Amino acid sequence: MADTLPSEFDVIVIGTGLPESIIAAACSRSGRRVLHVDSRSYYGGNWASFSFSGLLSWLKEHQENSDIENDSPVWQDQILENEEAIALSRKDKTIQHVEVFCYASQDLHEDVEEAGALQKNHALVTSANSTEAADSSFLPMEDESLSTMNCEMLTEQTPSSDPENALEVNGAEVTGEKENHCDDKTCVPSTSAEDVSENVPIAEDTTEQPKKNRITYSQIIKEGRRFNIDLVSKLLYSRGLLIDLLIKSNVSRYAEFKNITRILAFREGRVEQVPCSRADVFNSKQLTMVEKRMLMKFLTFCMEYEKYPDEYKGYEDITFYEYLKTQKLTPNLQYIVLHSIAMTSETASSTIDGLKATRNFLHCLGRYGNTPFLFPLYGQGELPQCFCRMCAVFGGIYCLRHSVQCLVVDKESRKCKAIIDQFGQRIISEHFLVEDSYFSENMCSRVQYRQISRAVLITDRSVLKTDSDQQISILTVPAEEPGMFAVRVIELCSSTMTCMKGTYLVHLTCTSSKTAREDLEPVVQKLFIPYTEMEIENEQVEKPRILWALYFNMRDSSDISRSCYKDLPSNVYVCSGPDCGLGNDNAVKQAETLFQEICPSEDFCPPPPNPEDIVLDGDGLQPEASESSAIPEANSETFKESTNLGNLEESSE
Repeated sequence: MADTLPSEFDVIVIGTGLPESIIAAACSRSGRRVLHVDSRSYYGGNWASFSFSGLLSWLKEHQENSDIENDSPVWQDQILENEEAIALSRKDKTIQHVEVFCYASQDLHEDVEEAGALQKNHALVTSANSTEAADSSFLPMEDESLSTMNCEMLTEQTPSSDPENALEVNGAEVTGEKENHCDDKTCVPSTSAEDVSENVPIAEDTTEQPKKNRITYSQIIKEGRRFNIDLVSKLLYSRGLLIDLLIKSNVSRYAEFKNITRILAFREGRVEQVPCSRADVFNSKQLTMVEKRMLMKFLTFCMEYEKYPDEYKGYEDITFYEYLKTQKLTPNLQYIVLHSIAMTSETASSTIDGLKATRNFLHCLGRYGNTPFLFPLYGQGELPQCFCRMCAVFGGIYCLRHSVQCLVVDKESRKCKAIIDQFGQRIISEHFLVEDSYFSENMCSRVQYRQISRAVLITDRSVLKTDSDQQISILTVPAEEPGMFAVRVIELCSSTMTCMKGTYLVHLTCTSSKTAREDLEPVVQKLFIPYTEMEIENEQVEKPRILWALYFNMRDSSDISRSCYKDLPSNVYVCSGPDCGLGNDNAVKQAETLFQEICPSEDFCPPPPNPEDIVLDGDGLQPEASESSAIPEANSETFKESTNLGNLEESSE
């Protein structure tokens, strides 16, 4: 790879997270020569999505990552007298306090493996303590014995485990279709969930007929490719910056989305659905007629609150929670507005912030469904890959499993002039964008990081059962104690292509105050119970059962000033990892800000040229950028954006 790489670029991007991928796409679209590298074997960094076995391999890689030595004297001989080097870290320290628990029956056999996956070896390990289990991604059962699956394979990421063709595979997804999609450049079968036939039985047991509702660990392993498990849990506001960017740049043709079908609230130990639209409010049986009128009047005010400053000017110095108490709202309505519409807590938001959040929620209603949110099919990890594909279409060069040893800085100008990669090749560039996790401890010694507590659960039923088993839900559980944070719960069904049929994938997220398990386990215990054989036959069990659980803490490097990084050259820009927010606005704002510093006079991710306006030289075919942008408009099930979607008729009323 090193022998074929050009020796000079305009922009070098290190890391393939969402902000880096957007910037790479924007720079490539504006005509810059872009080299995009990542030492990982998959796209997305901490924004990635994995199949089930891929996630276990990722956990194993993080365990082995702690044994990597940073000393690499090979490149030091290439540093000249008038230069100095900024060594980059080979250790990823953004993930900590990993704990994995398996509650499903572990009836593993030697012949059980993930459908279509590479062969894996299984080993049973006993008498390990809980710390070893956390560090080694062992799976403690309810009887505290431990087992682990040793995955002798490269980390597998869906929809593509092969970095050479990941971009092409990502474009092979078409709304409402299961067959492969061919464009004018390539036809690649997707390795996502569609590879496994819908009619294939979930599991086979040659010894006895499976019990009713019984889901085993071997079934999860066998159907592992049906899972697309996000490291970071987010949704897209239908009028958010990322949706606008997807439409404007036409990158939306590389992805597909589903509506979040319901918004839930947790009150007095019960989960209930929250009415969102005008129709939902007036059809709700939870609210009295008086409450319905109160709620509609207040929400109408929030939509245009800036026109009525007298209504809130005297309350700017208090919290939104205190402000709601002054309005003509019952305690029930105050709870709904605070936690399920503004999605904040009693102490987190001021009056103005709460009104803005409520207006944003209402503004996004009805554009593509009856809630403000969309979710990308196959997981959040699809989004960085979509922008990587756009970058590649316009000439960007990609190298995964390609580490950068150091940045070369000119002593006189204090600007970075080149990188030295793992092969010792010096590659010159004018601008350098580096994801935060690649910097050494010395470079980040003055940085104060926050942490995100994350949990991923595989469960056997929804937190709120309805006639349909294909619900996509978001639920906010308020903090019970001072100093704690509200927990955001996103529950995904199998139609999102993130879990196997008969299961749900549940993501829990909050700002860390302790370890992820300490922060999130109280909420898990309120909503779920561990899966045990004794309870399978009990039809009276109301709570969903946990089949498998993962807890971990993730670094939040957002909103950190570049002055906090020690001796950072002026042409080296830092890209942060995921933040704790629900949307992706922070990543888009960051990408656009950095792009304007690199290309101050250029448009940020403009639409691709119209095929009819392109004059071809000779008989050569126009590259992918000239593909038709005629894409079906959104419907109630699946959404695929095109450039004319911004004119959709509003239905929020």
